[in-house]
Amino acid sequence: MAKGESLTRVAYEQLREAILTCHAEPGQRMNIGEWSAHLEVSPGAVREALSRLTAEGLVVAEPQRGFRVVAVSVEDLRALTDARVTVEEIVVRRSVTRGDVRWETRVVAAHHGLSRTPLVEREAWSRAHAELHEALVAACDNAYLLEIRRGLYAKSERYRRLSAPLSRSRRDVPDEHRAITEAVLARDGERAARLLCQHIESTAQILERGLFSPLAQRRTRSARSTSADAR
Repeated sequence: MAKGESLTRVAYEQLREAILTCHAEPGQRMNIGEWSAHLEVSPGAVREALSRLTAEGLVVAEPQRGFRVVAVSVEDLRALTDARVTVEEIVVRRSVTRGDVRWETRVVAAHHGLSRTPLVEREAWSRAHAELHEALVAACDNAYLLEIRRGLYAKSERYRRLSAPLSRSRRDVPDEHRAITEAVLARDGERAARLLCQHIESTAQILERGLFSPLAQRRTRSARSTSADAR
C-alpha cells in the first residue's frame, strides 16, 4: 500500500470512528485543517477520507462550505430501523440454516462476553454488544448482505450513543439477548428472526423517545447552553 493511500486509510478509519461514536456530533462542520492537525495527516488525506464517508452517507458535502456530519432526525431513525429489520431478518435466517459448530461456539462465547460486561462500562459493553450481533449472523453465506447489515448497524449505533441511557427503560435487555441466542442455537430461524426484529424495533422506540421528545430536546438545549457558558 502506498504511503498516501495508507494515510488516507488512517484518516478514514479515525474520522469514521469519531462520527459513529459521536465525538464528531451530528451536524458538526468538519474543518479539514483542524482534523489534519489532530490526526497528523495531510489535508488531502482528510479530504479524501471525508469524500469516502460522504459515499457512505455519514458526511454531507456542501458546495462552497466543505463537509458536515449528517444530522439525525426521527424520520431517518425510522427509515434506518425499517431497513435494519428487513436485512437482519434475512441474514439471521440464512445464518441459522448454514451455521456449523464453530459458528455455534462463537455465538455462545459472544453471548457470554456480553452477559459478563456491565452496561455502565459503555465502551466495553458496546464492543461486546456488537460482537454478539455480528456472531448471530456470521454464518450467512452472502457477503453483500452482511456488508449492508454492518453499515446499518453502525449507523444505528450513532443514535444509541446519543440517546438517554438504555438502563432507564423497563426492558430486560439481557433476557432479550438470551432469548435470541437460544433461538439461534436451537436453529429456530422463524423465532430468532422475530425476536431479533422486536429487539431492534424496541430499541428504536426508546431512542426516539430519548432523542426527539420535547423534554429530551429541552434537556439537550440546556446541556449545550451550559457547556457553552463553561467555555
